[in-house]
Amino acid sequence: MKKLPLSPLMAALAAVFLSPTAWSGPGHQHASSPEMTQLRAQELARKPQIFELHHPDASMRRKAAITYHHAVLENPGPYLVLELDAAEQADLRRFGFTLKPAQDFIARRDGLLQDLQRRAASGGRATVQSIPSYSCYETVEETFAAAEGFVSAKPGLASWIDIGDSWEKTTGSGGYDLKVLKLTNSAVPAPVGGKPKLFINSAIHAREYTTAPLVLEFARWLVNGHGVDADASWILDHHEVHLLLHTNPDGRKRAEGGLSWRKNTNNNYCANTNTRGADLNRNFSFGWNSTGGTGSSGTACNETYRGPSAGSEPEIQSLQAYVRSIFPDRRGPNKTDAAPADTSGIHLDIHSYSRLVLWPWGDTSTPAPNGTALQTLGRKFAFHNGYTPQQSIGLYATDGTSDGISYGELGVAAYTFELGTSFFESCTNYNNTIKPGNMPALIYAAKVVRTPYITPAGPDITSLALGQGASGGGVTAGTAVSLTAAASDARFSSANGTEATQAIAAAEYYIDTPPWLPGAVAVPVAAADGSFNAVTENLTATIPTAGLAVGKHTVYLRARDAGGAWGAFSAAFLNITNGTPVLDANFTASCNGLSCSFNGSASGGSPSSYAWNFGDGGTASGVTAARTYAAAGSYNVSLTVGNGSATNTETQTVVITDASTIVNEVESNNTRASATPVTPPKAIVPGSLSTTTDTDYFSVQLPAGATLTATLSAAAGVDYDLYIYNSSGSTLASSTLGAGQVDTASSTNTGSSTALRYVRVRYYSGGAGSYSLKLER
Repeated sequence: MKKLPLSPLMAALAAVFLSPTAWSGPGHQHASSPEMTQLRAQELARKPQIFELHHPDASMRRKAAITYHHAVLENPGPYLVLELDAAEQADLRRFGFTLKPAQDFIARRDGLLQDLQRRAASGGRATVQSIPSYSCYETVEETFAAAEGFVSAKPGLASWIDIGDSWEKTTGSGGYDLKVLKLTNSAVPAPVGGKPKLFINSAIHAREYTTAPLVLEFARWLVNGHGVDADASWILDHHEVHLLLHTNPDGRKRAEGGLSWRKNTNNNYCANTNTRGADLNRNFSFGWNSTGGTGSSGTACNETYRGPSAGSEPEIQSLQAYVRSIFPDRRGPNKTDAAPADTSGIHLDIHSYSRLVLWPWGDTSTPAPNGTALQTLGRKFAFHNGYTPQQSIGLYATDGTSDGISYGELGVAAYTFELGTSFFESCTNYNNTIKPGNMPALIYAAKVVRTPYITPAGPDITSLALGQGASGGGVTAGTAVSLTAAASDARFSSANGTEATQAIAAAEYYIDTPPWLPGAVAVPVAAADGSFNAVTENLTATIPTAGLAVGKHTVYLRARDAGGAWGAFSAAFLNITNGTPVLDANFTASCNGLSCSFNGSASGGSPSSYAWNFGDGGTASGVTAARTYAAAGSYNVSLTVGNGSATNTETQTVVITDASTIVNEVESNNTRASATPVTPPKAIVPGSLSTTTDTDYFSVQLPAGATLTATLSAAAGVDYDLYIYNSSGSTLASSTLGAGQVDTASSTNTGSSTALRYVRVRYYSGGAGSYSLKLER
């Protein structure tokens, strides 16, 4: 019997239930306990209608993923696998979707669950503080311990606030406190009205593994960066960040045990089953049950069961009360009332999966009254993480969702991030794609939280460096320090519409006192080419330091576009010393895709030598250097500077993301005539072969003199082959390595004009499964 590839969900089930060390938290049952055995038996006994959902229009598949988020089991590429009841099947067919029985998925799931039942019956009983095979994701207990560690190590920056109880704790059956990690520098007093606030909640749907770890990583960046990174420092000095890391800890413990658990664990609804509980993201008070039954379910066993009344669940009662306590009400009573443009605050609800950035409304296709500004910030977020930005309406409306309390009730800018492509995302994808892609979006949110309906329309500072080693070993007062920077007004996603851009018109810096505080002094910054007339500009200034006290100072920089919009601040430290500057390595990195440039001119102490180590075996010398990496990932880059008698080294972790365009395979593409068109220079196609006779074709227009390189990575246990053909079907290159190996093939257009090339993925052995095809020229 051929070994079929496991879906992410099944991989998680296998990892946990086949492990003798599955963790059980307080008040929860071990994987081999009678309760967990019963839950697995119930899941096996369910006879769901599981289908492959096909549609040639990627936007329709995206809408289906929003509307039927609760039902998606797998996303192998050009189709979705969903569990659908008869009414849902009929609805989707009316929208033009084709439904095919997901026979491969069902066979894999049933076989695995039966095997788990047999093995769990003889499993040992032990505990560990991690999720087996998912070591990159902290458990509930590990998350709480990390938060408590921040408070213990940095009590002036972090506090750990109990805002309520989970359902199980309210009933005395174990459970958890609901706790918010509040981050701000308490030594910097709040102005009248308080510091602007960013509120993030995550893991409201328990099975969405990536969500809480990403938000915890953001907390690490802020706490560990304070006093070290100028941006992390000014954010915590002048803003507040509130993180509800686990919104649904009871359900999360079930998900940590491998069950595809979405709701809370309230046993008053669909009692004693693995579909019990309420969908917390349908239980919010604003707009609860407002769509006539299309946006949530009144059936207790349904995955979108909204609860018996608005805000009935203790988790939602606690969250809503906390949000009301930190944000004032700035929106009128009518749905058409806009919040004032100067309303501060942002609420992010972090989910997975679908690679989306969503904003209100979700219960109607009519834009929200602040819709234009919400769209602008949404496109800015999507520029950073590469997701599709759109209003949160799918094929149908949703109701009782998290943006109701923040935007609907209070007027606070509210967004949902849908991370990645799977509930049980692999650690490789999380570390190499999701975390590095979304951290900049979270940092940007923390920067613009003061005026989120205004600031995102303005330019971003894309690089900032101070010369003479001023940010490292420092300079003596009176030294003229050079400032070099770049600004861009074009950092908006164009994946779903285009944002208007303007030329950069001005830039200015402040030292120590930003413009929202009394006594701030703006100093103009010039365009490096002498004229502000382009969407992207290099900036330059000379900072006089006479009169600055010895110590660390902060330089704040922002730019304005021709439309009058000032963008977000970026900052750099300026260190003033009282003697000879100490030798100090300091560098900046700027990356575009796999290519990075490095600049060590900010190193202090007048170094005479510069030695680079790029973390991948490559080295270089000189004040500046460049490196093109072979693959995405995190690299520890070091610069060692010397002056003939001493050396100093700085090491930074540089995260490289592959700037490839995602192109969805369009079925049916099993002939050259029906090939899916792909436009490199860099494109990644997530595809699948649904049967042993399936084959996929892709077409590429290859310019004269260009080389097309195709790289095929298939799912575990399957063997697919790779071919490149010319326009008449003759083979130009191929790779037919075995299962578990990566196939690569290349072809150069030696002609004098653009030529058509076809790339084919062909089944060889191992059964149906998914693959990733990368095309570069």
